[in-house]
Amino acid sequence: MVLLEAGKLVHRNYINIWGLHELRGIEATDTHITLGALTTYTDVQASPILRREFPMLCQAASETGGLAIQNRGTLGGNIVNASPAADSPPALLVYDAEIELVSTRGFRWAPYQGFHTGYKEMHIEPDELLARIRMPRNTVDMKHYYRKVGTRKAQAISKVCFAAVGKTNDEQIADTRIAVGSVAPIVVRCVQTENTLRRQKLDDATIQIACDTLVQEISPIDDIRSTAKYRLQVAKNLLLDFLATIRA
Repeated sequence: MVLLEAGKLVHRNYINIWGLHELRGIEATDTHITLGALTTYTDVQASPILRREFPMLCQAASETGGLAIQNRGTLGGNIVNASPAADSPPALLVYDAEIELVSTRGFRWAPYQGFHTGYKEMHIEPDELLARIRMPRNTVDMKHYYRKVGTRKAQAISKVCFAAVGKTNDEQIADTRIAVGSVAPIVVRCVQTENTLRRQKLDDATIQIACDTLVQEISPIDDIRSTAKYRLQVAKNLLLDFLATIRA
């Protein structure tokens, strides 16, 4: 609707999918949590299992817009709007989410990582509809870290959005997953940074290598909300804070 009112979409007939009940609901199995694409940010925050096992998604939902937007805005909409500054995609990437795309030809599941190919570009066919999002229940013993940095604390578009999980074993990082938004044309899953940290002790040398790698994986720009220099520094600061959190 924002694009339409701004004159950036052709005026034609549009279909409101709000009434498609098949796209609603949160379901749990032993291995996965599945959310309908029309799951609202309010629905996310109200779910006990999401608050317990996927707290970053709940935090992202609570920091998206105001109450009116949270009551109407959906996870599916946040994904297919394809903004690199969106609040929920960093958490979804870190939680290894998959998405289900449906059409009259059938359905297919695809990793969310790699779905976005560029600014407002994604691997979805013209006749496909995003139906569901599912996340593996693999967050046991993980520490969760989510920070949204904006001009103000409410109803602000992020300058940097950082999501990460990690766990240690015998003073080494046993596993970690990191994603950053507002620092590239798409939300970035920082795989190379993750690889520099896995099975490493969190000493000064490892931390410095991780920060240097993160800077190479992101490509922020100067725009109306911030500068590239500021975003680079904030992203590094958040990585340092995350690493301090999992080391504590």
